[in-house]
Amino acid sequence: MGLEATLLTNSNSGEAPLILGLQAAALVDHVARVDRSLLDQLPGERGGSTPVGIEELEHILREVKTHGISSPDESLPMKTMAGGSVANTIRGLSAGFGISCGIIGACGDDEQGQLFVSNMNSHDVNLERLRMKKGPTAQSHSLLAICVMQCVCLVDASGNRTMRPCLSSAVKLHPKEDDLTRADFKGCKWLLLRYGIFNIEVIQAAIQVAKKEGLLVSLDLASFEMVRNYKSPLVQLLESGNIDLCFANEDEATELLRGCNGDQDADPVAALEFLGKHCRWAVVTLGSNGCIAKHGKEIVRVPAIGTANAVDATGAGDLFAGGFLYGLVKGLSLEDCCKVGSCSGGTVIRSLGGEVPPESWQWMYKQMQIKGLPLPDIQQ
Repeated sequence: MGLEATLLTNSNSGEAPLILGLQAAALVDHVARVDRSLLDQLPGERGGSTPVGIEELEHILREVKTHGISSPDESLPMKTMAGGSVANTIRGLSAGFGISCGIIGACGDDEQGQLFVSNMNSHDVNLERLRMKKGPTAQSHSLLAICVMQCVCLVDASGNRTMRPCLSSAVKLHPKEDDLTRADFKGCKWLLLRYGIFNIEVIQAAIQVAKKEGLLVSLDLASFEMVRNYKSPLVQLLESGNIDLCFANEDEATELLRGCNGDQDADPVAALEFLGKHCRWAVVTLGSNGCIAKHGKEIVRVPAIGTANAVDATGAGDLFAGGFLYGLVKGLSLEDCCKVGSCSGGTVIRSLGGEVPPESWQWMYKQMQIKGLPLPDIQQ
C-alpha cells in the first residue's frame, strides 16, 4: 500500500466481518424527485445508469432545482447519503439484520469522503479495510469535490429511478499497489461485488484473493447498459466458476442472454437457467412481479411485497440482495431466502434513497413475522 493511503478503524477493529463488500471507490448519492421533462433532456436511456462527466453532473444538479418535485414527507428536495450498490447492501445487512459487515475500498480525504465514512460508521459497518487516500481537490468553480465518486439518482413520479454516476478522478483501489491482500479477506465468508468495467481489474484481483481464502463470491450485474456494452468480460467472470451467487434484475438478465445462447428467446426464465449453469445460486428480480431463483435443480418464484406503497426504486435490488444473503447465512431454504429478500426490497422503496429509515425496518420485521421467517437477532 502506498504512503498516501491510511486505514480507518472503528469499534469493530480486529474482528473479521462475515460479509465483505468491495466498493473500489466510495460513492455519494444525490437523490431527488424530478419531473419527466428533465429525464427527457439527459443522454442515455431512462431507467439506466450512464456515466457522466463532472460538468454534466453539475448541470443536472442545477436543473434539479427547477425540475424537482416537492413531497410533504420530505424536509429537503434532495437527499445526499453514502451510496453505491455494495454500500447499500452492506449498510442494510448491518443496520437491519445485524450481520457483521465491512467495506473494502478507497475514499478521498474531503468533505464527501467524510460523509461516506460517517454514514457507514453510524450503521456499524466495519471500515478497517477502507483506505483514506489523498485525492484531487475540486476547482473553485465546481459545485462538488471530486475525491469521492458521486451519482445523481433522479426519481420520477412513478418511483422509477434514473442514475447518472460521475466517475471523475475519484480515488480508488489499485491492485498493483498492494491495496488488496489476503489479510483483508481472512476470516470473512462472503465477498460482495458489483460488475463494472471501470473497476474490472480490481474485481478480478479481489476474486482471486478471496478464493484463496475460501470466500464465497456474490456478483450484482449493475445495469442493463453495463451488461450490454461490456458483455464479454462479464461472461468470462461467470464462466470462470468463481461466482457463487449472481443477482440480476429482469433487464440485466435478458440483456446478458441476448447473443449468448444462439437464437434462444431472451426472457427472464431462460436467463435464470443460463446464470444457474455457472453459479450455485442465481436470482432474477422482476420488480412488482417478485423474483425467480435457482439453486441446483430447484427453481422458485416468490411475489413482491410492499410495491403498492412504492416511492422510489433506488436500492430495491441492493436491499433484496441483503435479505437474500441474510437467509443464506441463516441456512434458510431457497424460497425463504427469496421471501426475506422481498421483504427487505419492499422496505427501501417506501422512502427516497437507498437508506432504510428505522420505521421501515419495523415494517419489514412485521412482514417477516407474518410470513413465519426468522427475525434477526437484534429483534429477538
